[in-house]
Amino acid sequence: MDFQVPNTLAEQIANYLAERIMTGQIPPGKRIQEVTLAAELNVSRASVKEALYTLERWHLVDITPRKGAAATQLDAEHASELYDVYMHLLMMLAARLCERWQESDKVLLLKAVETVLAKIRQPDIPTTAVVEASFGVMEACCQVVNNPYLTEALSNFKPAVSRTYFLGADRYRQDLEKTGKFFDQLPQAILARDSARAQELIREFAEHQKVLIRHALA
Repeated sequence: MDFQVPNTLAEQIANYLAERIMTGQIPPGKRIQEVTLAAELNVSRASVKEALYTLERWHLVDITPRKGAAATQLDAEHASELYDVYMHLLMMLAARLCERWQESDKVLLLKAVETVLAKIRQPDIPTTAVVEASFGVMEACCQVVNNPYLTEALSNFKPAVSRTYFLGADRYRQDLEKTGKFFDQLPQAILARDSARAQELIREFAEHQKVLIRHALA
């Protein structure tokens, strides 16, 4: 069995708050009081403060001097800007993947894609399951590309992007056919080392997702 370091208390608090922010239990703009939260969870303010810094890195809270932390805003404009940055990171990942994948990587990549497609084919599959499987493809690609800076940047965007998917879950579910088409076509471009095509697929899909999220937030 591989050794696994358990999550620190601060990480546990960060994950707890992240879920509440992503699901809307803590709405955009709501202040997060360190003292109140520490008392509620029976933990130290230092652990709460460390957790809030993690959430800031995940783009889920804004920390303002002398004002403290608040859940980040999530209107159509903020969501659009979020997707613009995330899209370009994914396009960079695709370009590097086309350059670097080896024959030994094909099983890992195709298995991750097939997991998404299998979930999409399941009737009444929870949207969260499809989203998590989609992130699994991203993580498999990061593993192959092996750029720690790009991996960290994408990982830090995952909670904020998950938040938009959660709020737009109904529209996302209605559009799973397009999601399936995207994940069917992307590996073909990657394995053909067609960087331009792979990046264009990502751009088209991201722009479509931006429209869905804007409608959901409206």
